Amino acid sequence: MSEVTRPTFLYRIKESLRGSAGDIVYGMEDGAVSIFGLVLGVAVGAQSGSAVFLAGATGAIAASVSMMAGLYLDLESERDEARVEAKQREAEIRRDPDHAVNELMGVLQGTGLSSTCLDTIRTDIQANPLAICTFEDAVAGEETPASQKGSLLAQTGWMGITDLAAGLTPVIPFVFLPFAEARITCILGTATLLILLGLYRARIGKRAVGRTVMETLAIATAAAIAGVLIGFLIGG
Repeated sequence: MSEVTRPTFLYRIKESLRGSAGDIVYGMEDGAVSIFGLVLGVAVGAQSGSAVFLAGATGAIAASVSMMAGLYLDLESERDEARVEAKQREAEIRRDPDHAVNELMGVLQGTGLSSTCLDTIRTDIQANPLAICTFEDAVAGEETPASQKGSLLAQTGWMGITDLAAGLTPVIPFVFLPFAEARITCILGTATLLILLGLYRARIGKRAVGRTVMETLAIATAAAIAGVLIGFLIGG
């Protein structure tokens, strides 16, 4: 008797990353863009890198925790809603299975299926009316949303990690470099991160590379301009 091969740790990590791709993109873009605007705004009025680092690091940590909590509650609500709707539909079918069968067959009659095929489907469905739930989803072309796959903790965890890492990218230069050089490195480092993020978005979404990268950079540019304007208005 052959043994069942258990997935390796690296394989599980890879699958977890794949299942959380959308959350990772969201986390990285949110972290990089929001903290980039914050850092540039503070850098306009600050006199030292330590003040920028304090504001940026505090904002990045707070934002990552907030994003994790918000995503967890959102995903939990989606799953609860889907579970309630499934139970309600199941209860409707149990109360009046004949009506549910006739309702489904009425929809299928307009699809061009032959009478022989429809009769076979009716016979099978009448034997197991609760199969209508699965059948309806298949006919509608619905799949389980990505937000309902995998572990909630894994999805929120990747969101928090990537949000924090991206948020610290524009902050770190102010720890190691002189103030003037840190500002330039902050812009270049964040731009590089966003270009890579745009390439990743284009790959997983099968989108046009140039347009996706420019779109990602444009969002960050808008945040930077807003941050600088606020810095000038408040900090002088």
